Amino acid sequence: MADAKVIPFDDDRSRNGAPQRSVRRRAGSGRRKSVAESAREIPVGSVPGQLGGERAVPKDASAGGGTGASAQPPRGPGAPGADVGWDRRIAGGLAFLRRRLTGDYDVDEFGYDRELTDQVLMSLLRPLYAKYFRVEVKGIENIPSEGGALVVANHSGTLPLDGLMMQVAVHDNHPAGRHLRLLAADLVFVLPVINELARKAGHTLACSEDAERLLQRGEVVGVMPEGFKGIGKPFGERYKLQRFGRGGFVSTALRAGVPIVPCSIVGAEEIYPMIGNAKTLARLLGFPYFPITPTFPWLGPLGAVPLPTKWTIQFGEPIPTDGYPPEAAEDPMLMFNLTDQVREQIQHTLYKLLVQRRSVFF
Repeated sequence: MADAKVIPFDDDRSRNGAPQRSVRRRAGSGRRKSVAESAREIPVGSVPGQLGGERAVPKDASAGGGTGASAQPPRGPGAPGADVGWDRRIAGGLAFLRRRLTGDYDVDEFGYDRELTDQVLMSLLRPLYAKYFRVEVKGIENIPSEGGALVVANHSGTLPLDGLMMQVAVHDNHPAGRHLRLLAADLVFVLPVINELARKAGHTLACSEDAERLLQRGEVVGVMPEGFKGIGKPFGERYKLQRFGRGGFVSTALRAGVPIVPCSIVGAEEIYPMIGNAKTLARLLGFPYFPITPTFPWLGPLGAVPLPTKWTIQFGEPIPTDGYPPEAAEDPMLMFNLTDQVREQIQHTLYKLLVQRRSVFF
């Protein structure tokens, strides 16, 4: 594999010469659906027992009211409607498979497949998020309910699980049901399978052009400016932020006029304690680093299992950018000051969370 080329986030190069991504449209979008067809479209993940047109069974309102018990329908395997929930789930699953097989679903110009992300990818990540890492989320209300926002977070953990956990945190906890679109290095988009999954999950290349387009469309965009310097740093430098680049993310936020939301993640540093780096092997494989941990590569595939650390993700107070004039995006001193402000806020929050943490694992 060729050496991995990392495209800096503040690279403003144009992509006008690149081929346009195709956007698949719903196959039946050109005709009006019949009532029968609409009735057959059953949403995946519907709440069991809540069929359209069902009415709740009222409590016993008789004057005698001797026992005060509710007039509930009989329960049990043989009771009417006991299997309605499973019937709906099975029907919804079959409808989902039919749409996947026939191509009757939508993706945006970046390849984002919202239905697949909501119904499949988030479901696969959720056990890791809720049961394994037991992620605690704070300050989710600091992400605005509408409009664009740029979430800037620290990066660590040898493998980029922190970005995925942050995506689940926003998806499952934000009261407005917002989705986080992550910016990733080009290495992600040259790996087989990973490339396709990343596109469908809403990730895109970490360049200013793509980020600005998403922000202007009102999306919540996530970026980790440390890049490989943060995720591949030795265990002895854990929770010490690396350089945030030249402030390209600040320039993008200024041009889009969206707030910057600092995000601090505690717990990811310890999932793969990196005690060494096989640089020669990394160059041969085309990777930015080849980690050596207490379990990898000594235990083979078992060494790739992350340690079950306890995570905390805290979203800080947003830093507004809409009050600056248009030419502010070209002011290097302003970009330096705002970059330093974001970095210091994340670092200070990391120290505070570490002091409050009782244990790495509990």
